[in-house]
Amino acid sequence: QLFGHGIVATVEDFGLQGEFPSHPELLDWLAVEFGQGDRGTRRQGDEQTKRDAINPPLPLSPCPPVSSLAWDTKRLQRLIVTSATYRQSSAITPESLRVEPRNRLLGRAPRYRLDAEAIRDAALFSSGLLAERIGGPSVKPYQPTDLWKAVVYDTKNTQSYEPSRGEGLYRRSMYTYWKRQVPPPSMSQLDAPTREVCVLRRQRTNTPLQALVLMNDPQFVEAARALAERMATSSRDDQSRLTNGFRWATSRTPSDSERDTLMRLFAAERSRFRERTRSVDSLLAVGESSVATGLDRAELAAWTVVANVLLNLDEAISRE
Repeated sequence: QLFGHGIVATVEDFGLQGEFPSHPELLDWLAVEFGQGDRGTRRQGDEQTKRDAINPPLPLSPCPPVSSLAWDTKRLQRLIVTSATYRQSSAITPESLRVEPRNRLLGRAPRYRLDAEAIRDAALFSSGLLAERIGGPSVKPYQPTDLWKAVVYDTKNTQSYEPSRGEGLYRRSMYTYWKRQVPPPSMSQLDAPTREVCVLRRQRTNTPLQALVLMNDPQFVEAARALAERMATSSRDDQSRLTNGFRWATSRTPSDSERDTLMRLFAAERSRFRERTRSVDSLLAVGESSVATGLDRAELAAWTVVANVLLNLDEAISRE
């Protein structure tokens, strides 16, 4: 989940036919760290402590003391993502590609497309629409009308799909109601499993349909419009607005060439929308959230197109 592949690459087979761990001692250390808390890290740099973590000494009592941090998944994740290995660059050099083409020894950071749920959640977060409340019932985000009718008997009460309202449209994807016969189309296009069988390792594909989903799905169009509103209200200067939006989508500032290209796109779209008011209305009407007042609608539509491009960038949907 964090590196794109596990220490044991064959996560579906830990038996004799599975692949040998790339870092067996690290795997042992992490297992002890997870099960016994801070045994392996309480004295940083102490080699004896590290050896004890890998090969813990026999306890003096039948039940060794267990730290209150034992089995803390969040702590283990935090330990991994703050490590130097996780935070290194994913840039590839000819030399590193020659020495380690598969990157199994993690000589560089892995680079991979995010999972379907993470892509949707990232777009909602960048736009400011994400509802961060934890817990609660399943919700139904946008889906095509009458999508369920083809596979449901007339007598069933799940024949029609009624999207949620308000906050339910913007909750994290883990709360999405899932019908196995008809999974959410946008999730399926982004390689989310159908949940008919257990899947331990997801496929990661790269198809034109995925770009079309990110460009045209109502959830992403609405997220682009909300991001455009954030950009438009963040500054009075167009270049600063663009820089803010780019940073919200990719976590970095744009280069001069990237800024110039996107500013030309904004200028062209603004001119086009000033001549086509109907196109402005149809674009800004996508989604249930209300459109911000006091903004030039043609400019907002142009910023929406730019924001749509930002959310479609490879950096916005990939782990760098």
